[in-house]
Amino acid sequence: MYVGRFVVVGPDVGAYRVSSRSFPNRKITTRKDALTVGPTDDAPETDNPYVAYNCLRVVETPAGEVAAFGNGSHVDPIAEKLERGYPARDALATSLLALDYEKDDYDTPRIAATIGTDGEALIATVRKDALVVETVEEPTLVATYETDAPESFEFEAASAEEAASEAYDLEFEHAVCAAGVARTDDGFETAIENGE
Repeated sequence: MYVGRFVVVGPDVGAYRVSSRSFPNRKITTRKDALTVGPTDDAPETDNPYVAYNCLRVVETPAGEVAAFGNGSHVDPIAEKLERGYPARDALATSLLALDYEKDDYDTPRIAATIGTDGEALIATVRKDALVVETVEEPTLVATYETDAPESFEFEAASAEEAASEAYDLEFEHAVCAAGVARTDDGFETAIENGE
């Protein structure tokens, strides 16, 4: 089954996976304070604005560190609002509402999640017909297609590396790359799986 891009979170670990039929020549790299999805060296040129973006950022907030991750450019305003002291729910809702779903041929939903050092985790999506933000107490997944509303999901990862690998290896079609994040006693750890 093809579900497109997806996030899974809950509540101490999370992952984001790029799945794509149209733009498979992408990878995730580490840049300064973010994990970034971008084209590989052999990717054809494109002017598609949804191909490259920061997919995961860990930011310092007044309440401690928070990891924010998702499928597009909305990750940056979510992270910026968190840094300014917005509660995670408000940062997700206002950023997703402002940017809305992707105006492509498929009306692709925007999806995102946060994990805080305080133990709070949330998952969110904005679709053509809804904005949904939910608190997560067990592993929960939302995807751009098919599973475009948050639902419980079996996810066993306990570390960032395990989360990236498990997300990448899930049997959903057209895996391209994945990022993982996990809360530890020393803050957040992140990991990348580019299928290499």
